[in-house]
Amino acid sequence: MEKRQIQARLIERGSNFRQFAISHGYEPRTVTQAIQRWAGQTNLPSGRLTFRILKDLSVFIGKEVLPGILQKEPEHTGCAGQ
Repeated sequence: MEKRQIQARLIERGSNFRQFAISHGYEPRTVTQAIQRWAGQTNLPSGRLTFRILKDLSVFIGKEVLPGILQKEPEHTGCAGQ
């Protein structure tokens, strides 16, 4: 999803990048940088904060900003606790 498409979805919900950031506890500049860097990409970010921002944004606008960002995270099946 391109930056303008994300922006349009936010506007439809009466919001913008800054309002989204503040309402979700993020620094507005960090949200802007994440969108600037990752909008239009097909792979997922490895940074935890960026991933969380883009996932929260996807939930908020009702559409994945990156393909697969809303997929259920794989469950860990290790030997922990045994």
